[in-house]
Amino acid sequence: MSDMKWNAEGAPAYGQALDRAARAAIAGMTRGLAPSVLATAALDWMMHLAAAPGKQAELWEKAATASAALMQAGLQPHEAPVKDRRYASEAWNRQPFAALRDSFLLTEDWWQAATTGLRGMDRAHEAALSFSVRQMLDVWSPSNNPFLNPEVLARTTETRGANLMQGAMNFAGDMARLATGVPMDEGGFRIGETLAATPGKVVLRTHLMELIQYSPTTREVHPEPVLIVPAWIMKYYILDLSEQNSLVRWLVAQGFTVFMISWRNPESEDRDLGLIDYLDQGPRAALKAIQTITGAPKVHAAGYCLGGTLLSIMAARMAHDHDERLASMTLFAAQVDFSEAGELALFISEAQVALLEDMMWHQGYLDSDQMSGAFTLLRSNDLIWSRMIHEYMMGERPHPNDLMTWNADSTRMPYRMHSEYLRHLFLENRFAEGKFELEGHALSLTELRLPILAVGTETDHVAPWRSVFKIQRLTETETTFVLTSGGHNAGIVSEPGHPRRHFRIATTGRDDPYRDADEWFAETAPVEGSWWPAWGAWLAERSTPKGKLPPMGSARGGYPALCEAPGTYILQR
Repeated sequence: MSDMKWNAEGAPAYGQALDRAARAAIAGMTRGLAPSVLATAALDWMMHLAAAPGKQAELWEKAATASAALMQAGLQPHEAPVKDRRYASEAWNRQPFAALRDSFLLTEDWWQAATTGLRGMDRAHEAALSFSVRQMLDVWSPSNNPFLNPEVLARTTETRGANLMQGAMNFAGDMARLATGVPMDEGGFRIGETLAATPGKVVLRTHLMELIQYSPTTREVHPEPVLIVPAWIMKYYILDLSEQNSLVRWLVAQGFTVFMISWRNPESEDRDLGLIDYLDQGPRAALKAIQTITGAPKVHAAGYCLGGTLLSIMAARMAHDHDERLASMTLFAAQVDFSEAGELALFISEAQVALLEDMMWHQGYLDSDQMSGAFTLLRSNDLIWSRMIHEYMMGERPHPNDLMTWNADSTRMPYRMHSEYLRHLFLENRFAEGKFELEGHALSLTELRLPILAVGTETDHVAPWRSVFKIQRLTETETTFVLTSGGHNAGIVSEPGHPRRHFRIATTGRDDPYRDADEWFAETAPVEGSWWPAWGAWLAERSTPKGKLPPMGSARGGYPALCEAPGTYILQR
């Protein structure tokens, strides 16, 4: 016993390792979702419902009213507008399909009432249970049953069953690709040819990133270059897709010198790399290289999603040190306050983070397939059931587009870095509360004095726009907020000329009274079109007049051109 190793908590080290291994096995079976979360929420609900006879009576009354409404509709069928997109077709207004639809929607409505509004129930448990029940009910939606879906039945009659045969072939092909790891059909899209094809040079390579400097397309450029920090949860070329919707190519054409970070796809040996490593080897190293190459005293910085969070951390530390090298900061769908992070917060609790930590500890990183499970559930109707109906029942296979190809190009995240992000930033919300420490100093967003533009997207399930909006409350500087149509990706990739796009934009001065998100929305009129030109104008207003072109890299300064864009890290699988 004297030679036994003990951990900091006083437990034998082998016991902790055994526990980690067991939880990692559970995580592998549940795709990283902690079963204890739902079990605890269900127990909380049952105990509070049992002690609420008034709520029980309301639910009995609601059930009786719904039954009567169904009987009445059966006797006197009528066409009623239904907001649920699954039942948008006119075919659902015919019997017996209308009765099936109405029965399901009323059942869904009843369970929503049953799992919410219970006095005393923990709000996190309420949200988790309501969400989970909704997911389980969706399995039984008549739209997902080929024998109960009138659109599928009509297609089957029309094609004499050929759609079902094609759907079976589509399903078999997908299962084969899943089993063998073969990527999806890229539809002719190739990195460096049709994707990520904006010309440029890699001018810096660290273990974690390659820095790309894009070639100018104008005779003059603003002296202040633009550094873009994408999220390491995705490949950077979401911002450099095809030629017509590349944000990078568009920004270069506006007379800006653009630099882009391309993150490395980490392996198991990178398990101990943390947020400080990403900061030092990412935007900090990039900022030094950019100023050496261009000679610019100030740089515009933009961050996307987690890249924006990392950029905000760097900016806060620079402000603490009175470092004024940043001319402005732009945040694309990036959060700094995670207290109201939307439905994604359902998957982040102490139990959930602990399970993910043990899963990552076991393999050294969080795999993209494990990570995508939560995002898929958030949009299950679009990403699971709609796909099942169209591809496996209707026999339709969508032609791959650039966004689909990018979405399938997955990345991983190191154990230590993702654990720090989930625990310190998301779960404990230290950054927004001024408790996040970096290099021995607690960081505060109130120290920022540079102009900030933040972009939120209306249907974002990853970074809800009201959460992104909170940057205005947490800082004491001029902030411009843009709310654009679309979701987390499509709302950002919203090029000029894209149909049916709109946005709202308003600037709040440092001394202006604070407006909450709903008040801001009501008082800010929508503008038709893409938000990109508004951002370009905002950058230009905070830049000095255009002048001569900077060199592509600087061999003398220690930053020679290493290879052509898009570099090598982007090709890592």
